[in-house]
Amino acid sequence: MFQILAAAAGAEAPPAWIQWLPIVGMILIFWFLIIRPQMKRQKEHQQKVAALKKGDQVVTAGGLIGKVAKVDEHYAEIDLAQGVRVKAVKNTIGDVIPPGGHAAND
Repeated sequence: MFQILAAAAGAEAPPAWIQWLPIVGMILIFWFLIIRPQMKRQKEHQQKVAALKKGDQVVTAGGLIGKVAKVDEHYAEIDLAQGVRVKAVKNTIGDVIPPGGHAAND
């Protein structure tokens, strides 16, 4: 009986940092597969919105396609059809359509 207790006492527990290693690994995987790409897309969208100018063709988050008629700090006026002009918050603009092309989401 004493031999079993002596053998159990002789086995050392692994260091505490080894127990945290799988959790740290999962956090790194989430960072590189989910969080980092999302931050990159958000930064690209902010750059597109900041560079918005009169004459650009845009797609709003609601799916409306139109041409930018006027841009100020927070809003963009968009011509949807002849005589139809809406005022949209710049951050709700989903994509800028390149000339002669299609939006990335089409």
